[in-house]
Amino acid sequence: MTTGPARTLVRLTLANRVSVAYLAVVAVVVAKAAVDSPGAADGPEQEFAWLWPPLVTFPAFPLVAALGRTAWGTPTGPAWSFAAVLVISALLQSLALGALGQAVRTRHQRMLRSC
Repeated sequence: MTTGPARTLVRLTLANRVSVAYLAVVAVVVAKAAVDSPGAADGPEQEFAWLWPPLVTFPAFPLVAALGRTAWGTPTGPAWSFAAVLVISALLQSLALGALGQAVRTRHQRMLRSC
């Protein structure tokens, strides 16, 4: 039985240990930023609360943000664009980690069969 491309993408993005662990880390970082954001907490960390979510999704975040700015034609975009860029970046990173994990498992299985 073959799987379609959409099912493969979903499986690589959401249905393996590496991707789920990564998405859990992103969720924890976003939750921590929401708790520490200005208005929710007092202290020096509140100024830098939303610095960590883009760093956790780093390789994809600047690319997706640049695409969003280009699509909207403005330097900042709408208010919800930061959250959308963060979610899309996390899912792209999760897909990349899932594909990398599958490639490592496949290579390992091939090496075991050849011995």
